[in-house]
Amino acid sequence: MASDPHPAPPRSPSSAELTLRAIATGMVVGGILSLCNIYTGLKVGWGMGMSITAALMGYGFWQLMKSMGMGRGLTLYETNLNQTAASSAAAISSAGLVAPIPALTMITGQVLSWGELVIWTFSVCLVGIIVGVGLRRQLIVVDQLTFPGGVATANTLTEIYAQGREAASRLWVMCSAALIAAVIKLIEHLAKIPRLELPLAWTAKSGGGVEKAGLTGYTGANLTFSFEPTTMMYGVGALIGPRVGISMMLGALVAWGWLAPMAFEAGWVPPGPKDPSAPWYGQGLQWLLWPGVAMMVTAALTSFAFSWKSIVSAFRPGKMDEASRAAAKADEIMPRNWFLLSIILVMALSVILQVLFFNINGWIAALGVLLTFILALVAARVSGETNITPVGAMGKVTQLAFAILSPGQPAANLMSANVTGGAASQCADLMHDLKTGHMIGANPRSQTIAQVFGALAGALVGCAGYLILIKDPAKQLLTPEWPAPSVASWKAVAELFMKGTSALPPGAVEGMVVGGLVGIVLAVMEKILPAKARAWVPSPTSVGLAFVIPAYNAISMFIGAVAAWALGRWVPGWTTRFLLIAASGLIAGESLSGVVLAVLEILKGA
Repeated sequence: MASDPHPAPPRSPSSAELTLRAIATGMVVGGILSLCNIYTGLKVGWGMGMSITAALMGYGFWQLMKSMGMGRGLTLYETNLNQTAASSAAAISSAGLVAPIPALTMITGQVLSWGELVIWTFSVCLVGIIVGVGLRRQLIVVDQLTFPGGVATANTLTEIYAQGREAASRLWVMCSAALIAAVIKLIEHLAKIPRLELPLAWTAKSGGGVEKAGLTGYTGANLTFSFEPTTMMYGVGALIGPRVGISMMLGALVAWGWLAPMAFEAGWVPPGPKDPSAPWYGQGLQWLLWPGVAMMVTAALTSFAFSWKSIVSAFRPGKMDEASRAAAKADEIMPRNWFLLSIILVMALSVILQVLFFNINGWIAALGVLLTFILALVAARVSGETNITPVGAMGKVTQLAFAILSPGQPAANLMSANVTGGAASQCADLMHDLKTGHMIGANPRSQTIAQVFGALAGALVGCAGYLILIKDPAKQLLTPEWPAPSVASWKAVAELFMKGTSALPPGAVEGMVVGGLVGIVLAVMEKILPAKARAWVPSPTSVGLAFVIPAYNAISMFIGAVAAWALGRWVPGWTTRFLLIAASGLIAGESLSGVVLAVLEILKGA
């Protein structure tokens, strides 16, 4: 195994970590931030990672209390637990509140009470957390995945608590980058600056699907080829590195530059509106989703299969000397027997709730949870490489599975997939936080406890906020005020699959087969080729992810990755000292400004 690029530093054994105030602060801050993510999720279908935001909010509050003589500041490790709990709470929006739950109400009329929503969303989070516990060592210690959000949070925490001239310089760079990102985000929001369209155009083929829809052609903007006016994705690109960035760009070119036009022209999916600046993302996703998800799934499972020895040893440890045994015990989150018992308990809870709340057959519910364990692994690996968790894509896999197993049952289709998507989100969130903890030397068991309490806080506050904001999903959602694109996507797929797999777009099955094979081949090449040749193999999970996100996201990350590589060649000294800090600042600045703008919008509409 290669040396760890982020080894944990030594820490003082007296540093406070698992304290009541750290957990309580995270629960309060996370409850507030959960409302922001629910709001933005129903507005634009996109939530924000809140780790850095929560860290700064908790740190700032206790520093203020210290200056007033009413307490002492949080330690580095308390602040880490605060952000771990808060980010878990903020991720509650992905546990169903901005997609399958309102979609179920719109299709069937079923409405869950606040108590039912709290129990349901919390149970979904527990599945993701226990999967994350099992994956930590493999993905963070053995595979050493980047988890860019976790790296950005660790760098932010380190700069907050660092001392000396070098620390001051690095903190200045981070704050400057954050300010630039916040100002750009504010200008983009107030001035309604559109994306800069690439000057590309295609002429409709004679007799093709585009021409039959009454269009003479389409533009690069229709295929989502444009530049974003905000900075977060450029910062993410700087963190993920050139290989992943180039892989994302390659995937975008194949998906949106070749396959999407082919699908539109062949009439497999309908083109979008007659507006040269309107993105046809939703329309193209109807077809691209299937080969992209297949590639991600087969690549992640193939890579994981190569680590079968590590997987087996996780459940059946071999002989170790006393020092190795002590180190492994200190690093584990919970004993193996407890871990296996936890898996059984959270699985049983999820199955029971699916049967009680949605009248889903027990065996179908159990199968859905088992599928969730696999797909949460896929989502965690994708998130570890790219900082994007494909929640919707993982949910669609489960929706497809239940279209085969239980056609015509919208509750089974939506809510079993809800477990998959929500658990994948919570699992990835925990992995980023555990990456942060790994980098600063935190206790992973304490972080897991914080994650559980954070999920509970998010469920209590977030579900109340959802019911206050959305009293009648059928009338309020899918309107100009509440576009709810994620709800529209989940609802459309559920209605589509009520007819079974025959409702899949033409060519989707063939696309899944080809995408799956490509994922396997690239994953095998990653493992068996020499190190120098391996660097030229595209990342299959990154290529697959580019199929299910707009091309402008991939373009931004590609630019950020290439810019970071170029800076490393031209100014290596500056890059070593400041690049990760500057990228973290860009992410933090847009995250903070996005939260403030979301809160202002909530207050404005109140």
